[in-house]
Amino acid sequence: MSYQMNLGEWNSVFAVPSSLVDTHMRLAGAVQLKVLLWTLRHAGEEITVETLAAAVGASPADTRDAMQYWVETGLLRVCGEQLSPAGMESEAKSESPAPRQPVQEETARQEAPRLVSSMPAPEAQPESQPENKPAEKKMPRRIPKPDGIFVSQRINESQEISFLMQEAQLILGRPISPGLSSSLLFIHDDYGLPVDVIVMLLQYVKDKGRDNTNYIEAVAKGWASDGIFSHEAAEQKLRQLKENEQAWRRVESALRIPRRSPSTREEQFARRWLVEWGFGEEMLREAYDRCVDSTGRMNLSYINRILERWHKAGIRTPQQAMDAQSERAASRQAEKETSFDLDEYERTSRWGYFGKE
Repeated sequence: MSYQMNLGEWNSVFAVPSSLVDTHMRLAGAVQLKVLLWTLRHAGEEITVETLAAAVGASPADTRDAMQYWVETGLLRVCGEQLSPAGMESEAKSESPAPRQPVQEETARQEAPRLVSSMPAPEAQPESQPENKPAEKKMPRRIPKPDGIFVSQRINESQEISFLMQEAQLILGRPISPGLSSSLLFIHDDYGLPVDVIVMLLQYVKDKGRDNTNYIEAVAKGWASDGIFSHEAAEQKLRQLKENEQAWRRVESALRIPRRSPSTREEQFARRWLVEWGFGEEMLREAYDRCVDSTGRMNLSYINRILERWHKAGIRTPQQAMDAQSERAASRQAEKETSFDLDEYERTSRWGYFGKE
């Protein structure tokens, strides 16, 4: 005789740490909770960022941010390519491993969840130094972002930061993730962008349809490098970006380029040609035709050289460009004929001289 206990859905269960409910339930967002629960449920399996993102219905970038949240709060730890609950020791470690540093320290914050090689491989650990030679202190590679607990404290303490998070949620039209709220606080505190400038930046990336965390950070870093630290500077920056976008759309139309997002270099070409040099679409088309006739394909660098020559020569219309081309052709022909005449003169003069002797 055999017996079997049937618990229905409870036949398949997995452990969830108590701190998830006691500490993190209020601080963690929906994506963070989904990522942790799905990872715990599939413990022991190979998990890629793409698989995890598809399972929880989030973007890969938000999924990485969500996993980073649990690493930063200390609930999970990373060792090589293995994720494990904090406090558990890997079988590969020795019996007396070195204690884990606090998650707030830079060394711990530089760790990131590595899911089946989706992230860069960990750096090799330095060899132990002799007792009489102190170990060299390494400079941190980047400033760590604030963790979820610190972000929550700042929101409660600062009306300005609280306003920023609320406005970000309204502009983006969704609850902001802990990863994004950490990035916004980082942009404010470390990049030095004021709240009103960050709000303008968020509206800009939303209008472009590129409001993911990585792009927001990249734009904010560029604005900080350009010294955009005031409302007026941000307005001027946005006007310039609008001019660049309009210039590129005109270039697309003139050169019959399928509609797409331009690269930074392409935007620079478009601004130079239409805004700085003041060429119209007709001249762009003329330069394009000459480029294709000479090279057999469209080459923006080649077109740029043609337009630069016209700009320096003061050529503003296709007719002037045709006249200049005709003048250059006539000049080259004259130089060729002159060179031929001189060669012939030298040849006949030489033979004439020897003939007289």
